[in-house]
Amino acid sequence: MRLRHIKNSEEIINKNPYIISDPYQYKGKWNKVFNNENPIYIEIGMGKGKFIIENAYKYPHINFIGIEKYSSVMIRALKKLDIDNIPNLKLICIDALELNNIFDKEISLIYLNFSDPWPKDRHAKRRLTSNIFLNIYENVFIDKINIIQKTDNYNLFNYSKEQYLINNYEIESISYNKDNIPLDNITTEYEEKFLELDNYIYKIKALKK
Repeated sequence: MRLRHIKNSEEIINKNPYIISDPYQYKGKWNKVFNNENPIYIEIGMGKGKFIIENAYKYPHINFIGIEKYSSVMIRALKKLDIDNIPNLKLICIDALELNNIFDKEISLIYLNFSDPWPKDRHAKRRLTSNIFLNIYENVFIDKINIIQKTDNYNLFNYSKEQYLINNYEIESISYNKDNIPLDNITTEYEEKFLELDNYIYKIKALKK
């Protein structure tokens, strides 16, 4: 996907109160950012932010951190937060490869929503469910490893299930379209579009104790 550069994007992001501009300083101390001991859930690749913002509204006793690599995408999420005050929400603009430098056994759940499937075999290591990333995730969880993934890409769905099983996760998986959406489902922007096209969504809950 080609991303349009937004003028002064870095300055806009760094001045926003939802943004943690230097997340590295809070490694092992994220409870102080939120000033509580509530569980922390993160979404890797938050896109325009619909999913994590709605979760933060719905679950005020959970702390949410949205992670996005591209500042041009992050700014679109910030536009949804111009007049809002959501104390249990923070945003970070970093590459997911940096997670071990930012969190130390502090996370209770990771969301992977409609991640880039990287369809070519030679790019498999870039998938967010490759061994490279699963090894990174293991170090950020406070206790059991808990990942919830959604994708519309059947090949990524199968690849991810295989990776979880190889790495000793217990998994549950379902598929749904617009005719049988789960009652508690919170959608992303991508998911809404895919459901309108009557595409199937594939969801995996992966747990490792």
